[in-house]
Amino acid sequence: MSDMKLGLMLGYWGSTPPTHHIQMAQQAEALGYDSVWTAEAYGSDAITPLAWIGAQTSKIRLGTGICQISARTPTAMAMAALTMDHLSNGRMILGLGVSGPQVVEGWYGGPFSKPLARTREYIDIIRQVLARENPVSNDGEHYPLPYTGEGSWGLGKPLKPIVHPLRADLPIMMGAEGPKNVALAAEIADGWLPLYYSPFRQDVYSASLSNAKADFEVTQGLVVNITDDEEKGLIPIKHMLALYIGGMGAKDRNFHKELIGRMGFEAEAEKIQDLYLAGKKDEAAQAVPNQLADEISLVGSVDKIKDRLQAWDETPVTSLNVSARSVVELQQLADIVLDR
Repeated sequence: MSDMKLGLMLGYWGSTPPTHHIQMAQQAEALGYDSVWTAEAYGSDAITPLAWIGAQTSKIRLGTGICQISARTPTAMAMAALTMDHLSNGRMILGLGVSGPQVVEGWYGGPFSKPLARTREYIDIIRQVLARENPVSNDGEHYPLPYTGEGSWGLGKPLKPIVHPLRADLPIMMGAEGPKNVALAAEIADGWLPLYYSPFRQDVYSASLSNAKADFEVTQGLVVNITDDEEKGLIPIKHMLALYIGGMGAKDRNFHKELIGRMGFEAEAEKIQDLYLAGKKDEAAQAVPNQLADEISLVGSVDKIKDRLQAWDETPVTSLNVSARSVVELQQLADIVLDR
């Protein structure tokens, strides 16, 4: 038996609310999946659907993958997390991330500067709320508590949460890509949510993870496609990579493109971005190397996927978050991953 866990990644909503997420979460729970995850971008939020799912399940852990820190003040995020933890009887996993400058400045109307310093302050304040040992205060520049700056009435005072949190050690995980941000996750968080990870290129992250605690969780999102036509099965992953490398960020500052470069595909990433920004989205997807798309996913026959899982077993990854499309796929994945 492998000790690799399975999670179900439901993500954020598209143009309309999904109709099968409750059924998928309930089926995942019945099959022994460890966790189910929601997300947010600039449409649906991550917390509300997770509460809806939590109300209709009983064992599966409930994770945000991720909540964007600019969407809520640290204390508001802590309130949501401690509320969810009580309502779900201790199943909450708080996944946090900085998002990117386009969303932070264009959607939330705040500055993207100093993302690492902001994250450190943010998580420290949440930990204070959850510990409930002293009134919460922070003298950092990003989230001063109490606030005494421009417009202040000077009446603020440090407060403790009224509700006693269920767990002071509610797990906090970080979505992180850059080397310094991954190292920060290893230092201050309980786990890490990578965007792209290849079991064959562990050196990309090994230095950043060198100080991680023994029980540090690494939960990797994976697209799974069980098929005998690998070439065709990789096409959706190549389109997704083209979107992230080409369009999810500015030309001269795209964290996803920079990561793909660190993974050894720098020239290819440049070409993909140029094609995508020129409006040639299909050509950009075609320019994504099959090798890259294959290494960060599980695409192929059952035997091929079983073989690939052996490579994942040799990594620090503790859970695979799969984007299954049907209850049949959920069952197939449980058979492949959990029954080894």
